[in-house]
Amino acid sequence: MHKNLSCFIESRDNNFNLIRFIAALGVLLSHSYALSLGSNATEPFKQLVNMSFGHIAVDIFFISSGFLIANSLFVKKDLVSFLWARFLRIYPGLFIAVLFCVFIIGAYFTSYSLIQYLTDTQTYIFLVKNTVLFFGEEPGLPGVFESLPWSGVVNGSLWTLPFEVKAYCLLVFFSVVINRLLIWSNGAVNERLIYLLIPVLGISIYIINHFFTFLPISYFASEDFRLYSLFFIGTACYVFKDHLILSSRIFYLTLFVLLTSAINTEVFFVIYNITIFYVIFYIAYIPKGWIRGFNKYGDYSYGIYIYAWPVQQSVIAFIPEVNVLELSLYSSIGTISLSYLSWHFIEKKALMYKGKIPFCFKK
Repeated sequence: MHKNLSCFIESRDNNFNLIRFIAALGVLLSHSYALSLGSNATEPFKQLVNMSFGHIAVDIFFISSGFLIANSLFVKKDLVSFLWARFLRIYPGLFIAVLFCVFIIGAYFTSYSLIQYLTDTQTYIFLVKNTVLFFGEEPGLPGVFESLPWSGVVNGSLWTLPFEVKAYCLLVFFSVVINRLLIWSNGAVNERLIYLLIPVLGISIYIINHFFTFLPISYFASEDFRLYSLFFIGTACYVFKDHLILSSRIFYLTLFVLLTSAINTEVFFVIYNITIFYVIFYIAYIPKGWIRGFNKYGDYSYGIYIYAWPVQQSVIAFIPEVNVLELSLYSSIGTISLSYLSWHFIEKKALMYKGKIPFCFKK
């Protein structure tokens, strides 16, 4: 099969829900090693390619997000509607999850008295920072999970959400700037080239820094380049949708090269970062049949992502000797149950207000 990516975009019948669901469970499984053992060094993916499955799953989220969010922005061509839709997708579910962490998980597991806990400034720093996101995430609540292997972190998964929200803002910023440049130059500026250069430069810096560390505070700086570049790789794929061919031959060749490169972790690192987008889009659009039936169940990936860590920490607090397999099983049951409730009673209902922009935001 040889079709341009643009042939598939109009239809919502794709495998993104399933891909993100598997990725979210992959994050949970990856974290089971880290949270129960205090390190993810023994995770199979980490040992095989020096990259945890949680790392790969986050990459999948950001590439997919960059593509789908670009589609939303460029099709709507209405900044207010776009921002309102993004707000509804991220914040209602997140707000309830943060309240859950503060007033259920935290209040139950804190070593402080309830009065001390509820009057501690850190409790409300956690609540505000993790709800707003623009100032980063706050990992700890007073006296909560301090004796566990991964000490004091109540919801470590939230660290990627500030990157996600800021990526939306960067996309809006670049789209506005590029549109202005097009107007000022009377169309002489190559819009597509700019959208391509952004991720190419970013991922190049990320790869080079991996081998020759030069970025200040390198780990955090490299995460900036990694996540924003992956997001804009997704955006570039949307911009070049008429030229990006989804071919079974290319897919299997890419997969073969990617898998064989795993014999050397450094080679794998480079090949992975320049090919993973193609694997994602092929799987998202080409496999059909029974696999598409997953879409009727809903989109539980976000709920899994924002609830998994506190559920896993709670299981460890209840069962200190729990092993990785048991932790993965018990926490999956609890997390999927919460994500089901989150999707059907919060996220899905919030999305019904997409077309109902508050009066104060209307032009």
